[in-house]
Amino acid sequence: MTPADILLANRLAEAAGHAIRPFFRAAYSHEAKADASPVTEADRAAESAIRHILDAECPRDTIIGEEYGEKTGSSGRSWIIDPIDGTVSFMAGRPIFGTLIALLEDGWPVLGVIDQCISGERWVGAAGYPTTLNGNPVTTRACTALNQATLATTGPQYFSQHDGDHFMELAAQTAHKKMLFGGDCYNYALLATGHIDIVVEAGLKLHDFAALIPIVTGAGGMMSDWSGEPLHGASDGHIIAVGDPARLDDVLEALACQH
Repeated sequence: MTPADILLANRLAEAAGHAIRPFFRAAYSHEAKADASPVTEADRAAESAIRHILDAECPRDTIIGEEYGEKTGSSGRSWIIDPIDGTVSFMAGRPIFGTLIALLEDGWPVLGVIDQCISGERWVGAAGYPTTLNGNPVTTRACTALNQATLATTGPQYFSQHDGDHFMELAAQTAHKKMLFGGDCYNYALLATGHIDIVVEAGLKLHDFAALIPIVTGAGGMMSDWSGEPLHGASDGHIIAVGDPARLDDVLEALACQH
């Protein structure tokens, strides 16, 4: 990963935002995918815009996108794309979705972007650099105890019964009157900026979490799976993000499960 890759990731985010904005709170076509999740014209337009640039400028890199699948490369580098993470929020006119762009080298995320093209907010995290919001460094906040923590997740409907039971064990030990539902990738951006303490989810795919890792860690936070293991390209989608690394063991203990 080089400074040129960071510049390229920003250009990819600009192209995606340019494709998305005309559709926001406007008329567009949409349909349900095989897993019943929605996909819109905006999702496809944004991913196409990103792929067009990568195909031209990084022809040897692998590209893995939510909407158009995988194009295998030979460089050992992979660009992971979720053109609209939070399509349900996008369709509801809520500007808390985001375009996710990640670069993996040998299976490990080294660069990540969360771009919210309506509010004009862009978080960039890269190995060896501090995480930035619109070019300004951001940091997570300290959290002295689990019962003081603000916990967020996209929604209880995304947990299995088993995972949901463990999540609620954690929720009971946090500041449950401050618990947040909804937000998708935006929760992790807010954690990196010091507004949320913990995000816990299950069932995420690589395009959902790859970009988040450099952003959270570059802001001073930590991410792992539900067993405390580092996240990588083959992780199973059980995700913990903490702003204060001192709380990770508390979260793991409260979840009290093995995968």
